[in-house]
This record gives sequence, C-alpha cells and structure tokens, in this order.
Amino acid sequence: MKIGFIAMSGVRAHNEELTRLGLTLPGFVERNKIIASLPSLSLLTLAGLTPGRFDVEYHEIADLKTAGALPCDFDLVAISTFTAQVFEAFAVGDFYLSKKIPVIMGGLTISALAEEAKEHCTSVVLGEGEPLWARVLADFERGGLLPYYEQRPPGSFDLRDAPMPRFDLLDPEKYNRLTVQTSRGCPHRCEFCASSILLTSRYKLKPVEKIIAEIQAIKRIWPRPFIEFADDNSFVQREHGKALLRKLTAEKVRWFTETDIHVAQDDELLGLMRDSGCQQVLIGLESPRRASLDRMDLNGNWKLRQHEHYRAAIEKIQSYGITVNGCFILGLDADTPEVFDEVFHFVKESGLYEVQITFLTAFPGTPLYRRLRDEGRLIRERAWELCTLFDINIIPKNMSVAELQSGFLGLARRLYSTEETNERRSKFKRMLKSSPHFGRQARKANERLAA
Repeated sequence: MKIGFIAMSGVRAHNEELTRLGLTLPGFVERNKIIASLPSLSLLTLAGLTPGRFDVEYHEIADLKTAGALPCDFDLVAISTFTAQVFEAFAVGDFYLSKKIPVIMGGLTISALAEEAKEHCTSVVLGEGEPLWARVLADFERGGLLPYYEQRPPGSFDLRDAPMPRFDLLDPEKYNRLTVQTSRGCPHRCEFCASSILLTSRYKLKPVEKIIAEIQAIKRIWPRPFIEFADDNSFVQREHGKALLRKLTAEKVRWFTETDIHVAQDDELLGLMRDSGCQQVLIGLESPRRASLDRMDLNGNWKLRQHEHYRAAIEKIQSYGITVNGCFILGLDADTPEVFDEVFHFVKESGLYEVQITFLTAFPGTPLYRRLRDEGRLIRERAWELCTLFDINIIPKNMSVAELQSGFLGLARRLYSTEETNERRSKFKRMLKSSPHFGRQARKANERLAA
C-alpha cells in the first residue's frame, strides 16, 4: 500500500501592492519565502513512523501544481497546511475523496479548524500526531478509519520518543535549509501566537543525541547543510542548549533559530552558539513602544519587562558575530500612526542587522482571534487566506485599516531601501572589527582561558 504525504507549500501575500514592492525590495519578503519553502517536518516525521510495509512519497503542492496534475496512485493521503492555504488544502482533500482515496488531515491549523476540515477529509488528527499515527494506520488497514483522532491528554507526547524524520525522501537541491526540532512549546504565551503552544501546554526538550542523529542523517544527503531549528523558542533551558551546542560544534554545520533576548544574558551560551555555526537568530521584539507590549503575553507580561534591555541585548548578541533578525508587529492595540517612525528609528539606532515587519494577524485557535471576534474587529470571519502575516485581517484599534496599510508600506520602503540595507550591513561589519567576542580577539581570549 502506498501513502502520499502532501505539504501545502508556497504561501504568497494577497496584497498586490506589497507583492509589487517585494519584487523591488527582495529583503522584504526573504524570510517569508524561506518559511514557505521549508519542507513539512511534521509530515516527514509521520513518514518516519510509518512501517516499512507501506510505500511512502513526499510531495510539495507547488511541485505538483507545476507538474499539472495530482498523482492518483495512492491508497492513503496525508495533508499538512499553513493557515493561508487551508482552502487549497480542502480542495486537494476533496479531489482525493472524489477518487475514493481516504484523506487524513492534521497539524496546527487543522486542529484549530477541526469541524471545518472534517468536511474535506476522512479523518482529522487533533493535536500532536506522533502518538496517534500508529492507530490511524491500523484503522486504515482494517478499513475502519475514525472521523477524529484526539490526543489524550493533549500535549503529552514525549520528545524522547521522537522518531527519525524521513529526510531521505527530500531532494536537497530544492531547499536552502532543512529543519530539525530541538524543543516544542514556549513559556511565553503571547496572545497572537499560533505556534506549537496551541498543541502543548509545556515546554518539551528533545534529547541531544536524537538531535545530533537527525543532523547526521541530513548530512548524508547534504554534506554541508544549513539547518533551521524548528523551535518556537530555542534555549529556554540553557543547560540543554549548551550540551547540544557542544556536540553540534563537531558537525560543522551552519544554522539559524528563533529565540528570545534572554540568550544575551549568558556569555558561555553565546560563545557556544558562535563556535557551533550559528549565523542568525530571529527574535520577536514585536514593538519599540512599551504600551504596545503591555499584556501581549499572558504569563506575567514578560515581554514588557524586557523592553528596557532590547538595545543592549541586540548589541551583545551581534558582538559574537551572530546577526539578529528583529521582528516587529504592526497594528497592535496601542499602535498609532506614529509607530511606523518609531520602528524605523529603533532599527536604525539599535544596529539590528536584519528586520522583519508583519501585520498583527488573528490566526485560528489563538486568544487574539477569539478576542477580536468578540469585539467585532475581524475584517471577516474565516478569512484564513489572509493569514500570511503580510495581509490585514483585523481592524486596528487606534488607526484605520488604510492608515495601517499605508504606514506599513511606507515603512517597508524605508527599511528595505538599498541605502538602509547596506548601512545595516556596514555597521555590523564595523562593529565586528573591534568586538572582543569575534574573530582574532575571541581566539586570543580563548587561548588565554585555556592557558
């Protein structure tokens, strides 16, 4: 029997003006393109859990569309999707159902839209898929698939039991980086966040030896890979992070991750990140405005309390040769039209190497979506195709939709101009020449410590 794993890839913004702007300012959409082109680690993981008696294939929907037809030689199809492509995922599900081929849907978005998704598939997998997949396959083989498979208790899967993803199903020529998960969850429960915190209420760690084994498996198909850690927030548990980085140094890979500014507090951690090949960290700064950070995260207002440390943290991290991609959200409740200038000046003055700006987006299943729906502040309900981060699906509180749109576009033009982009690069390089934590100066310091 043959299983087709189909990933809904290739997310694009609907905003035509923004798309045109991206064509002239490539840095604006670079990170979004990277995210859209990453393979589906969840599907590769399920493939890794699939017994050898099944034949398996992994496909990106973008490739299948280019080929002009969906393959119909599957006995079972499993689909994972970004929110922005969920309607397209539903259409793919409908196609296979019309061919009498059972369809399984799962993942973060599908778990949040379970009843809607069930209209377009045979079975919905709710929550983490790893503990449910064996049962799904057993029921499929006996011809008795259930409408829903739900993890009990939610979020209970132990990453010590994580299988090896089927990286061998990928053509590495198609990707500029591959993903490895080192942790799941995040202690900062931000109102807007649509990450794995919706699947698990606790922060979970994968054993170091499993992570290194996955990287070595990737290296067998791609000798000098670029790795992205598919974590919501890496290095929350610092000792685990340090143990991983000590092992990672020997693998000679380059890597990227998402974390928070607390990594700036630990020089040993930063040194290990530098020495193990960290190229960049993406950090959700969200806003330079204190009022916009207030009550953003639902566990103690952590982000507001970090605001005063932003500039020092950026400077510290980048002094180790690790570039910071600072992420900002526009359209937060305390944002007014002046916030666009504030973001521009913060980026310029802080020395950030890279910057990402997005619209505040109400994703399904998030506290933000529920609150704005109750306040009547959604552009329209079920506008899932607008969940690209570069389209507006909410009504801002202290400016009009038109002001948010024009302010965002104006800020993008300023931030991603050739002049500003080159200045950020040059400033970073100038800083490194005198940094005690990078290059020749760092090597001398390490030699003194070793002596």
